[in-house]
Amino acid sequence: MKASIISTVTAFLLVFTAAAQNYQLPDRHASQHGSLLANQGNAGITVENSTKYLEEIFSEEEEPEFDIYTEGWDSKLVNCYAGVAVPQTATIDVSKFSMPHPGYITSPYGYRKRFRRMHKGVDLKVNIGDTIRAAFDGRVRITNYERKGYGYYVVLRHTNDLETVYGHLSAFLVEPDTYVKAGDPIALGGNTGHSTGPHLHFETRYMGYAINPCAIFDFANQTTHTDSYTFDKNTYQNARNYSPAANSEYAKQYLKQNPTKPYARTSSSSGSSIYRVRKGDSLSKIASRNGTTVAKLCRLNGIKTTTKLQVGQRLKLR
Repeated sequence: MKASIISTVTAFLLVFTAAAQNYQLPDRHASQHGSLLANQGNAGITVENSTKYLEEIFSEEEEPEFDIYTEGWDSKLVNCYAGVAVPQTATIDVSKFSMPHPGYITSPYGYRKRFRRMHKGVDLKVNIGDTIRAAFDGRVRITNYERKGYGYYVVLRHTNDLETVYGHLSAFLVEPDTYVKAGDPIALGGNTGHSTGPHLHFETRYMGYAINPCAIFDFANQTTHTDSYTFDKNTYQNARNYSPAANSEYAKQYLKQNPTKPYARTSSSSGSSIYRVRKGDSLSKIASRNGTTVAKLCRLNGIKTTTKLQVGQRLKLR
C-alpha cells in the first residue's frame, strides 16, 4: 500500500515537473522578459526576485484596483464622506502630479468676511476655453452643474486618497467613471455658476476635509512643496510657505505670456445666461466655451447652424 502511494506521488511529480518545463509566458511577456535579462549572464536572479522586478516595471502601466472607488462613489455631493471616521493624521504621496492650470492665484483659500463663509479652495486665473488638467491619477466621480455654486464642475478621486474639485468650467472633456492620468485634459476653463469672471476654482480634499491647496502646491513655482503631504486635522487649513509677493511676481510673468482675453457674459434675474457675440466667434466656439451644444443654442435663439452671427448680437445660453 505504502509503495503504491509513493509510486503515485512520484508519477505526479514527474508530470508536474514536465509541465513546468514546458510552460511558456505569453509572447508579449516572454519578449519583455527576455529583453530585460539579456546580456546579464549568470546574475544569480531567483524566480522570486525576477518576478518582483517585472511587477515593479509594469506596475505604472496598470490601472489601480477599483476598491478605492467605493466610499460614497454614487453620491452626487462634493463631500461624500459625512459620518466616515477620518484619521487624525495621514501621509499622502503627491510626487506624481500635474498643475491643474498654470494660472496664478486670484483668490486664496480662507474665510470670506464678505460672504460669511469659507472659501474652500483657491481661484486660479484662466481664460475661457483654457485646458484644465487632472492634478493626479484617478477616476472621475462627478461631472455636474450648479447654477448658484460651482457652475459646471468635475470631482476626481485619486489613488493617493485625495479628491480634487474643478469648478466654473465651460465644458467637460471626460465622463463619470473615466480613468485619467495626472496631466490629462479633463475640462475647459470658464465662468459658469456663481462667478464674476473667468477662473478655475480648485479644491484638494482628504476624506471630505477641504485642505488648503497651498499646503500641497507651490503655485508661484508650479510644483509641489514636497513629494508627500502630511494631513492633520489641526493644521489642514494652513498654507505652506505661501507668499503673496511671489504670487504677484508670478502673475506678472504669466500675464505677459497669457494676456487676458475679453469675455462677455451676463445673467438675467430669471437665471438664463446671455452671451454677447465677439469678433471671430462661431456657434461651435460659443457652445464649447459655455458648456452647451450648437443644437441647443439654435433652439434657444431661433436660429440655424448656417445663421451668420453679428458682432454684438446677444445669444441665450440657457
